[in-house]
Amino acid sequence: VILLATVGSVVAGYVFGRVSLLALTRIEDAASSTVVQFAGTFAVWIIADKLGLSAIITIVVYAITIARTAPRRMSARRRVSTYSVWESAVFVLNVLAFVLMGLQARSIVGRLSGDGQGEAFLFAATVLGVVIVARLVWVMGYVAVIRQFRRFDGEGQKRDAPTFRGAVLVGWCGMRGLVTLVVAIALPADFPGRDPIVLAAFAVVLGTLVLQGMSLKPLLRRLNFERDTSIDREVAEARVAIMQAALDVLSRKTSSAAAVVREQYEAQRRIAENPDDAQAATEYDRLRLYAIKRQRDRLEELRSNGTIGDEAYHRLEEEIDWSELAAAPAGSFQPLTT
Repeated sequence: VILLATVGSVVAGYVFGRVSLLALTRIEDAASSTVVQFAGTFAVWIIADKLGLSAIITIVVYAITIARTAPRRMSARRRVSTYSVWESAVFVLNVLAFVLMGLQARSIVGRLSGDGQGEAFLFAATVLGVVIVARLVWVMGYVAVIRQFRRFDGEGQKRDAPTFRGAVLVGWCGMRGLVTLVVAIALPADFPGRDPIVLAAFAVVLGTLVLQGMSLKPLLRRLNFERDTSIDREVAEARVAIMQAALDVLSRKTSSAAAVVREQYEAQRRIAENPDDAQAATEYDRLRLYAIKRQRDRLEELRSNGTIGDEAYHRLEEEIDWSELAAAPAGSFQPLTT
């Protein structure tokens, strides 16, 4: 029965995700698209629960299906707007979840008798210890096996083999979050041993976040890793590839506008081809941001002196905002002060 419910949840999540994508691709308004996404998520949970499936597994598969296939079907405007709303929603839900955690823990402790409290706390501490140790043993064992196989490879692959220092870090970064908590709280109220299980889930979430999270920085200092540039290299290689793809498609265009756009892409590709020279990219983006700052100041002047009205101002402001997003480093949220 459990196996059938699990398989059914996976299939249902995939089907719901595909159906949701069909609806989302027909909605052009960003606000309406976001509302439909929220409504669809709640609807999928309710339907899965009514069908006797695992609502958690269904939602996870549903989200993965949308995340893997939606980017090419949604416009950039809708995607940027949607991401902003979901980031805020996730933050609020995390806060509410930990508030709920505190309220649930208090009621559970109150329901346990004197001797039962001691046993429950011991059980929770044991589960926390087993979770931490099991992850460390698993990761260290995996690295040991991989290193044994790499002994028969070439020198290049031997250098790329995972290290035990890295295994310690990966094993220690096993912080648990909302999924652990939701699975425990989702148990029926009359489930045998529910209170100790939920208390153990609280202990795992809080223990890993506090114990492992607060000790992560000293551990990194102790392990003394070199700076990891693997993601930077991947970004640089992919950036060159997508710039070249743009140049290839523009090479068939002969207009003066196409020539100007080609020059811009060629400049960006030259910068991307030399990822070690960060100064070039910094200077390129800094100059663009400097010019955008002046554009924004001039736009403010035009509205202040009555040359343009509010409607024209907001339309041009949106254009400048998109230009700033394109020029600003990823993850930068500070207003322009250049």
